[in-house]
Amino acid sequence: MGTPPRFEVVDGDSGVVLRLMGDWLARETPPGVDDVTASLRQCAGRRLRVDCAALGQWDSVLVSTLRACRAACLDSAMDFDPGDAPDGALRLLALADAVAPHRRPVSVRPGAIRRLLAGEPVIAFVDELLLACNFAGEVVLACGRLVCGRARMRMVDLLWFVQQAGPQALGIVTLISVLVGMILAYLGSVQLQQLGAQIYVADLVALGMVREMAPLMTGVIMAGRTGAAYAAQLGTMQTREEIDAIETLGISPIEFLVLPRMLALVLVMPMLCIYSDVLGILGGAPVAMAMDVSWGQYLAGAQEAVTVTHIATGVAKSLAFGLLIGATGCRAGIRCGRSSEAVGQATTVAVVRAIVWLVIADAAFNIVYQRLGI
Repeated sequence: MGTPPRFEVVDGDSGVVLRLMGDWLARETPPGVDDVTASLRQCAGRRLRVDCAALGQWDSVLVSTLRACRAACLDSAMDFDPGDAPDGALRLLALADAVAPHRRPVSVRPGAIRRLLAGEPVIAFVDELLLACNFAGEVVLACGRLVCGRARMRMVDLLWFVQQAGPQALGIVTLISVLVGMILAYLGSVQLQQLGAQIYVADLVALGMVREMAPLMTGVIMAGRTGAAYAAQLGTMQTREEIDAIETLGISPIEFLVLPRMLALVLVMPMLCIYSDVLGILGGAPVAMAMDVSWGQYLAGAQEAVTVTHIATGVAKSLAFGLLIGATGCRAGIRCGRSSEAVGQATTVAVVRAIVWLVIADAAFNIVYQRLGI
């Protein structure tokens, strides 16, 4: 057993003497640093000398105590004299003070007006636009190599992504399409019934689903389901450096990873759109029948209202939507950082941007259709 550590503070004419006795080891539970410094602050001397004549074994506890005593002397305008402290403790004390304490730099973010005047939003927008154009160019080149038969894309990957984006999405597309058809039928029938024209609810539901709601709602579903999955998959591969490994092998990630995903969505979206058309029209039938519209009248009205041109307008939208969703999700995943937080951010960016682009593209299609008289 070692000697218990203790200290004694003597306030004399020549100054304050701090006597350290016993073994100042961590396992011996020495007096706390606060206790020692509190005793020193009660003294009125102008000089502190450390007396280690009765000191036994020591470790880093002694060094921390000496350092705290010196700091207390600086605060009280006292002179610090280490006296006969061990040379090893003094060297460690000097080493502890050799490096300044680390202080995290405080980043001052300029205000919105200053950043706007400095052109930061414009520069960020231009950089983002250039990166998007670069990605689009790489995709176009990859498609050209695919047409020429030189793209390094496996057909098994394309089939797997078609399976993932198509049949596995039928459940949620079915539910949303039927409910949207019922909502359109209910809103239309309530208004048309006041005029005695509830027979036209079939026209309203059929045209609304075929031209607008089916491609748009299917696109939103695929953006939140498949586009987010693409961003998460590619983002995880980025964090694991799998994409870097593919590039090291001389294979283009755009051809090997992005192209099959985008083609799968472009192939699947028109079929899902037509499937949503049918289910939406059928979903509005029960509501129409509750408004004294027979099943035959409803189907006849829907068949008379919908033409091949109307179906083509919705399918054209779905093709563009599939291309936008695939490009947005894959680009967010390819540009992902190398952390789990970055993967989450990439997934969020993929969904938000895809939905925004879907709305913009839908508005553009409607303007074009109106100009062409379709």
